[in-house]
Amino acid sequence: MGLRSFLLSFAVFFSVCLLYYISSVLKTDGHYTYLLDDAYIHLAMAKNFAFYEVWGMTKYQFSSTSSSPLFTYLLSVLIKIFGNNDQIPLYFNMVFSIGILYGLSIYYAGVFKEVKNTVLAVLFTVFFIVLPLHLLSGMEHVFQIFLFVGNIFCLYRRYQNRLAIYGFYCSLLLMGLVRFESMFYFVILACMFAVVRKWRDAALVLGLGFIPIVAFCVFNHQMDGYFFPNSVVVKGTKLSFDSNIFQQLKVILLDNFLLNISFYKVGIFPILMTLIFIGRDLRTKNIGEVLKSNFLLIVFCLLMICHSMFADLKGLFRYEAYILTGFCMLLIPRMKDFFSGFNDYIKKEKLLSILIAANVLLLVYKGWVAHKVMKDGGKNIYEQQVQSARFLHEFYNTSRVVANDIGAVSYYTDIHLLDIAGLGSVETVPFNENKKKFGPEFENFLTQYCNEHQYDIAVVYEGWLQGHVPKNWRKAAVLKIAEKVTVARLEVSVYSIDEKNLEQLKQNIRKFAWNKNVTVTIEDER
Repeated sequence: MGLRSFLLSFAVFFSVCLLYYISSVLKTDGHYTYLLDDAYIHLAMAKNFAFYEVWGMTKYQFSSTSSSPLFTYLLSVLIKIFGNNDQIPLYFNMVFSIGILYGLSIYYAGVFKEVKNTVLAVLFTVFFIVLPLHLLSGMEHVFQIFLFVGNIFCLYRRYQNRLAIYGFYCSLLLMGLVRFESMFYFVILACMFAVVRKWRDAALVLGLGFIPIVAFCVFNHQMDGYFFPNSVVVKGTKLSFDSNIFQQLKVILLDNFLLNISFYKVGIFPILMTLIFIGRDLRTKNIGEVLKSNFLLIVFCLLMICHSMFADLKGLFRYEAYILTGFCMLLIPRMKDFFSGFNDYIKKEKLLSILIAANVLLLVYKGWVAHKVMKDGGKNIYEQQVQSARFLHEFYNTSRVVANDIGAVSYYTDIHLLDIAGLGSVETVPFNENKKKFGPEFENFLTQYCNEHQYDIAVVYEGWLQGHVPKNWRKAAVLKIAEKVTVARLEVSVYSIDEKNLEQLKQNIRKFAWNKNVTVTIEDER
């Protein structure tokens, strides 16, 4: 039954993915372009590590840009074997999406007796977490979801199959270097094992989960002075015990959690369902039995709360996908009667039925948002980031360039890079930590640094500089696209940092064959 369910789920899922793939390719001159520029960050680092043994956005120096070191490393291995092909992340995600579908099919087949219900459970899970979007984005989240599916599956099978024990611990060993948010899972899971007095399991979870992370952090600190990758340092929520601790606690507890609308959209319904099941168990069981029977549900509730407080829930449904996968795998078996006796279940379980309906509406909402992204996100990146990269490759392939969206421009060129957002350049990290706003200090830094290191041009969102464009930069042109789907701004500004090269830059912009959907306005022609 599991194999048949898998084949049916596979057919539906990949039919949807194929339709969006074709739709995207038709808008990007026949070559698939990823929905987010972030995918090209992984590709750029993987290319440089594969060919130049440099862990960085450029082949010239180390930069800890990837928030998923293991995913980036695996891409570099594949590039080393198969060559520099920008479609490798897509193929990688296809393989692991098949693994997710197969794992879920076998898992749910152990819950339901009918193939129809197993397929419904699998399809609800993959569309609830918007797996087609993650596959087509070419990033690490498919791999992360695969590891969590395997981890939960093996945890439940560990007493039936010795191999499941190894699968459970091996998945823990890999999780932390795929996404650093997995640390929350390790700590909470270990605490729960300790609460139910499984000390050996608690120690193994912490050891296997954190040893790879600690090893990477020590290496990273030796290279650039930070323990975590730049993206984690810049985007993560810090808690330091200094004079700002109360402001930090306010951000963590209020802004990120209690007053965070995204938390209520993403996490409140599964948590309420869990509370209903725990409340019912408390009527007939003691605390120890309740903890054991709701073990992983409690873990994932606490994980959702910790993720909300210290990580991010905004990012096209990708950051919370691993948590929602866990909730689906844990809650659907508790509500299997809903699938087999729909009418009777609604009459008997009114509150749970309302919460199920809310999740279905949430699935529809996610599908509507994801539809626009999968339909036009690649077109957006192709018209803005890829066109900028093609221009740089033709005229400034080894030049010194200031940029902010750094994926495609780094992957398709051999530029020397200064990233104003701090992801690709450790020099600008201090100006981006804790969501700082740029000020005169940053403007002075840019002016001095670019002059000392002889930077040539800047390709940036002018608005990101927040009114602090260095006074010696001269704007050459503005590149504008018609629609904003996955890019941050409609307009990219091109500056000459060395005023003597301004006219040559304008001539190069005029010469270049821009995509027909890019409106190019030369500054003296405005």
